[in-house]
Amino acid sequence: MTWTANSCLVTLAILFLWRVEEIAEACSCSPAHPQQAFCNSDVVIRARLVGEQEVEVGNDIYGNPIKRIKYDIKQIKMFKGPNQVIDAIYTAPSSAVCGVTLQTNGKEYLITGKLEADGTVHITLCDFIEPWEATSETQKRSLTQRYEMGCDCKITRCTSIPCMISSPKECLWLDWVLEKTVSGEQAKHFACIKRSDDSCAWYRGAAPPKKDFLDIEDP
Repeated sequence: MTWTANSCLVTLAILFLWRVEEIAEACSCSPAHPQQAFCNSDVVIRARLVGEQEVEVGNDIYGNPIKRIKYDIKQIKMFKGPNQVIDAIYTAPSSAVCGVTLQTNGKEYLITGKLEADGTVHITLCDFIEPWEATSETQKRSLTQRYEMGCDCKITRCTSIPCMISSPKECLWLDWVLEKTVSGEQAKHFACIKRSDDSCAWYRGAAPPKKDFLDIEDP
C-alpha cells in the first residue's frame, strides 16, 4: 500500500473518530431540576402534539442537508416565552444527537426548549419534557410563579454522600442519593425560593411563598 493510500486511511479514521466523539459529546448533559429547566429555557409551554414530519432546515458545511423532526403542536398555555403562539417544535432525527421522540396522537406535554433567532423552537433530550398527566400539582402551580421567584437561586445536585452547598443562595437537591431517581420528592413537590434574608431554601406549600418566609412550609 502506498504512502498516499495510508495517509488517506489515517485521515478517514481520524475524521470518523472525530464524528463519533462529536456525536457522543453532543448529548452529554446533567439532569436538571424542573425549576432549573424553567429558568434556563427560552420557552416553557403546555402543548398537544398533533403531527410529525421530517424536514430539511439547511445544509452543513459539507453541503449535506440538515434534517430535523418537526412536531406540529397546538399550544394550550405558555408559561414562559415570546409574545407569539408556538405551532411547531423541532428536534434532531435521532436520540444519538439528542433528538426527542414524542407521541403525536394528541398527547399533551410540558415542554421546555430553546428559541432560535429565526423564531423556531428546538428541543433536545437535555430539556425537561414530560407528559402533562405525569406533572405533579406542585409543578403545575410552580410554573406560573414559584419557579420564576427562584431563578436567582442555584440548585446543586448531590450525587454522593457527603455533599454540601458552598453558598447560602444554593439549595441541595438530594433526590438521587435518597431515592436513586432525579424525579423524586424535591423534583416533584419543591421549589428553591429566595428568602427575605437573600438566602435560598426549599419551599413546599399550596399558596405562593410569603415574602418573609424563612423556612420550608408544608400545607
